[in-house]
Amino acid sequence: MKSANPKEKKALNKNYINEVKNDYRIAFENRQASLMGRREVLTGKGKFGIFGDGKEIPQLAMAKVFRNGDWRSGYYRDQTFMLATGMMGLEEFFAQIYGDTDDTFNPGTAGRVMNNHFATRNLDKNGMWKDLTLQKNSSADISPTAGQMPRLLGLALASKLYKKTDNNSILKGFSVDGNEVAFGTIGDASTSEGHFFETINAAGVLQVPMAISVWDDGWGISVPNKYQTTKQSISEILRGFERDENSHGYLIYTADGWDYPG
Repeated sequence: MKSANPKEKKALNKNYINEVKNDYRIAFENRQASLMGRREVLTGKGKFGIFGDGKEIPQLAMAKVFRNGDWRSGYYRDQTFMLATGMMGLEEFFAQIYGDTDDTFNPGTAGRVMNNHFATRNLDKNGMWKDLTLQKNSSADISPTAGQMPRLLGLALASKLYKKTDNNSILKGFSVDGNEVAFGTIGDASTSEGHFFETINAAGVLQVPMAISVWDDGWGISVPNKYQTTKQSISEILRGFERDENSHGYLIYTADGWDYPG
């Protein structure tokens, strides 16, 4: 195999350095936004305090593979992912904290839900459908824990059905040959909810294009895993769903959320 010449190597190294710097900027801004947001809530200026500090690195990684047309069905710790993908800006983040009802500044929700409940708009200002294949998409977050899971299944199933259809007219603006992927996120405590296991099982049976990230930091609502998760590891519980050479299933990966090069 032909190796890159020195100029190409230098260009590759420069691109990588710039990528690392940009990722650091996004992670740093998110951490500072979380700290500032918590301060605004504790001093009575903000309406509620749910933030995503501690989840920055794995969400940066997930954002790198999220493409136009894909869908997110997640929860309130996903602010780094939203900012890294461009589905939300810092001004909108703080507009949420203050409950701003002006959709110019808070276009995702216009203050109708708690802060860090994210969404993107499917309709334009005239009430007409946007071309959702040209933008990154997020379904509107809901507060009940694990409630995002059934919706995630529906979004993934839609891609599979779009891929199977022969009616190209229904694809326009919604899908490009069913190649979209539904990305889901959930905290480890919420994996104890029935919605999670129902979705995991159904998605495996249906074999839909779905990627789930479980933010497993050992705690859920100040309760350690040993009191709510068998074996204290959701990935271990799910081993029975893992794909092998004889049957369908899932690919299961575990990684350290702080390991940026990994």
